[in-house]
Amino acid sequence: MEKQQELKWAKAQKIATNLDLVAAAKKQLRFLAEVDRHRYLYDGPSLDRAIHRYKYCWLPLLAKHAKSPVTKSPLVAPLDYEWIWHCHMLNSAVCKKQTEEFWNRTYPTEPYELNPSTQLVEGVGETILGAQKSTEYDLVSAVKRQSSFYFQVSSPQMKNNTFLEEAVTRYKGFLYLIRRNQERSIKHFSVPTYDVDLIWHSHQRHPVSYCKDLVAIIGRVLEHDDIDSDRSKGKRLDTGFCGTTKKWKETFGSRYWKEGAMHRSDAPSPLKICLGELDTLTQE
Repeated sequence: MEKQQELKWAKAQKIATNLDLVAAAKKQLRFLAEVDRHRYLYDGPSLDRAIHRYKYCWLPLLAKHAKSPVTKSPLVAPLDYEWIWHCHMLNSAVCKKQTEEFWNRTYPTEPYELNPSTQLVEGVGETILGAQKSTEYDLVSAVKRQSSFYFQVSSPQMKNNTFLEEAVTRYKGFLYLIRRNQERSIKHFSVPTYDVDLIWHSHQRHPVSYCKDLVAIIGRVLEHDDIDSDRSKGKRLDTGFCGTTKKWKETFGSRYWKEGAMHRSDAPSPLKICLGELDTLTQE
């Protein structure tokens, strides 16, 4: 690295977050591994059922619990709820917007953001619109986009402390590049490597910290755009990654590409077998 590049890297490492990102990444890996052991949550009728339960059972339950807690401890979500919430939360801006809209429909006289100068309005929360639709976001597509992510981050080195600590430093470098582009009014689709993306996802799974941190770092909540999946040469994902690689080298003087953090291959399709076939195999 040249002196200026070293200074920029040092400046990037001063980016602060309100979260232990290594611990959060380890927790997320354990969660993704558990979901991967229940692959029926990736597609089909079980996914449809999980989304229905999330929209019409879990979100209204959270609203009701917020009004009148049944326990002092946090509610613990079943695996299917947490999986759908995870995929929803990875588009933080959309999730926040829809949560606020749901709040405003449920509590029309109580503002979403706490205003300490106002008094509590009588009757707030006495009516829960239990079965109302709580989100218009295409959760099926969101789940399908995320269903292959664990395969990409399930290699042994992703669980290594040193690897994850380096991933956090690279995540800070990634945010620094985005901030510099923004300051210079440069529109660029920044594409993370998988180690950076793991840390990014882990940060987003803690929405209060994520929103607070990103507003402090870049002045807004950074959206996680995972809609593009075509890695063909010349496509948006390819050109975005090439541009990020070039900008990283120019800014920090180091290589963006990292062993163990790149796209491995397409994830293998989950084994599909019906119950009748399973019974036949058991009998044989």
